[in-house]
This record gives sequence, C-alpha cells and structure tokens, in this order.
Amino acid sequence: MIPYRKEPVFITAEQCPQAGRERMTLPQPVANYSAEGYTDPEPAMLEHMRKTGAVFMMGQNPKLPVMPKKPTLLDFFHYRFCDIAFRHLLQSAKHAMDAGCNETVIMACLLHDISNGAFLRTDHGYWGAQMVAPYVSEEVSWAIKYHQALRYFADEPAGFKYPEAYLQFFGPGYEPPEYIQQAYREARNHKWYMTSRLITIHDIYSFRDDIEVDPDIFTDLIGRHWKQPAEGLGFDNSPVAHIWRTMIWPNNFL
Repeated sequence: MIPYRKEPVFITAEQCPQAGRERMTLPQPVANYSAEGYTDPEPAMLEHMRKTGAVFMMGQNPKLPVMPKKPTLLDFFHYRFCDIAFRHLLQSAKHAMDAGCNETVIMACLLHDISNGAFLRTDHGYWGAQMVAPYVSEEVSWAIKYHQALRYFADEPAGFKYPEAYLQFFGPGYEPPEYIQQAYREARNHKWYMTSRLITIHDIYSFRDDIEVDPDIFTDLIGRHWKQPAEGLGFDNSPVAHIWRTMIWPNNFL
C-alpha cells in the first residue's frame, strides 16, 4: 500500500451477479494486434462458456477496488491509477508548486498524464486533454494536449533538455511523426506555450519512488480549478462521461 493511498474496499465474488460462475475478462481489441496480425480470443472464450457455464465480466470486478457512487477526481487517483501514475502526477504537481508556479500550471501538472494513469498510453496528451476538458479551464486542457509534442523538442533557454530516457526508449535519432511536429510548431507560437512547456519541465523530475506526496495537499487547488459534477465523474452526461465510466468498470464485455 503506497503511503497516502486510501484503503481500498473490495467485494467478494459471491456478492457479484451470477455468483458461483467464472467471470471472464476479454482483452480490448486494440490489445490483440501483433506482428502476426490480429488474434481474436473470443471464439475460445465462447467455447469455454458453453462448456463450463462461465459468463463474461460485467459490472464490478472483484479484483478492483470499489469506486464511490459519486466519484471525485481524487477517487480515481486512489482507486484506479497505477502506482507509478499516482506517484508521478503528485510529484510533478508538488515540484511545480515548490518552484512557485501559478495554480494553472500546478493543476496542469497534476493532470498531464491522467490518460496514462488508467486509460490509454497512446496519444496520452490528446486523450488526457479530452478527458478533463469539461472540468478545467481551456488553458489547462490545451497545455495537457500539447505537452505530448513538446516533450520531443528541447528548449534549453526555458530549462528543458531532450529527455535522456527517450534516447533509451526510442533510440538516438528518433524523429516523431509529422502530426507531433506540426503540434510542436503550433504550440511554439501559442500564447499558452509556457504553460505547456512548464509541464515538461516539471515532468522530468518526477519519477522517484522514494518521494511520497499526500494528495490532500491539492484539495483546495482542485476545488478552485476542477468543476466536480454533482452526479460524480462518469455519471454527469458530459461528452466524456463514458471515458470515466470505462475506468470504473474497465473489464465490461460490452
């Protein structure tokens, strides 16, 4: 248990619908592509279902913590974000706070890798910006979107060098695709460039396992800069509510 994480509550298999039956989780289609092509696990699972009476997972997975009925942003930090995302986002925001950044930048740092936390890694800046857009200022969502592109381009006068980790991840001489280069050019000349650039500056210092940050220190900041829906994230009928529901019940068959 990471310090400052809330104690999770689980339900037993007996408390689930179809108690006593095996509940199978089908990987999302995008997870089944490889160099050999698309591997479809569903036929074998359907055959297993016919033979054993197993069912596909719907609703609460007993292996996951139960979310509150009206989830808040910090509920997702506690109960759905992977450990590295939990640490990284809190450390990044705390680093920006300690550097004297304004609250817009701190909020953007707190949210910048929110897609990586429990949804999708691919195009995480774009997904993250979409996920938070109804609940934050336009500047915060813009900065989150464009930090993905800015990470690939140094701005040493501003204090950002090309990440050494990227040399290991992608190899020397890697060039990002054209849409990322275009996004960089757009961001470089935008009025909110430094908001997004500051995400990247405080991003690179924030992967340490030996530093723990209490999320409660951001409660007031979130209250000022996050439009929490009364119905709870995932149930407010916003254009992105389905994304938050997907994180609540990520193993639903349909």
